[in-house]
Amino acid sequence: MNAMKTAALMAALMVLFGLLGGAIGGNSGMVLAFSVAVAINFGSYWFSASIVLKMYKAREVSEEEAPELVQLIDVLRQKAGLPMPRVYVIPSDQPNAFATGRNPDHAAVAVTSGIVSLLSKDELEGVISHELAHIKHRDILTSSIAATVAAAITLLARFGLFFGGNRDRGNMINSLLMLILAPLAAMLIQMAISRSREFAADLEGALICGKPKALASALQRLQQSAERIPMNANPSTAHMFIINPFSGAMTGIRNLFSTHPSTELRVERLMAMR
Repeated sequence: MNAMKTAALMAALMVLFGLLGGAIGGNSGMVLAFSVAVAINFGSYWFSASIVLKMYKAREVSEEEAPELVQLIDVLRQKAGLPMPRVYVIPSDQPNAFATGRNPDHAAVAVTSGIVSLLSKDELEGVISHELAHIKHRDILTSSIAATVAAAITLLARFGLFFGGNRDRGNMINSLLMLILAPLAAMLIQMAISRSREFAADLEGALICGKPKALASALQRLQQSAERIPMNANPSTAHMFIINPFSGAMTGIRNLFSTHPSTELRVERLMAMR
């Protein structure tokens, strides 16, 4: 269901891109916007691992330096059928974690120093399994494609606002509304894709470690800590973490603009697993 939802949302992004191109009235603008978006996001995708790890001053650790952590990841990645990722520790008191890398052969798992000291072994297994699930599902690629199309829609809308879209009076209002609302719709779809991938990683992570309740417990404790312990994080990378580092309770309309589903719903789904 999560895979189908992601595919449907991706299709919605492409349809929105096509409709916006029609509102502006030209294929050349669509091609230009998409080309610019691809160029912008290609570098981010290809070098995402090194960029984000440097951003958070993450330090790669060996088995000699962190034997329990590295051995835990090694056991779980074998269960997941993945190559061994590089292992990093981020100097931050807020307990959190993320996975990055353009594919399973160039992947990294990063955990904060706070998460290692907070969680039990079973809970940490759940978190690591969740991050390995992101690698297995190639979610960095998925999020990069979504970001590229969403960026293209935003650029195309700006081209239309600055250079004019369809000048036919009967269509001018519709075109103007499309130019204003399309970027907002693209952002909402991109956020929905991110939430869908988090649900999928929860499910796959629970299957990898075989301990859905431990993952549920970890998410609850991480949510509570994120609300108490600040993290010097970049908002553009918030979607990468297992819990939003700026986390507050996401309810109602706020959830539409969130990169993560509500922790309560994630826990509820995990607790329902056998």
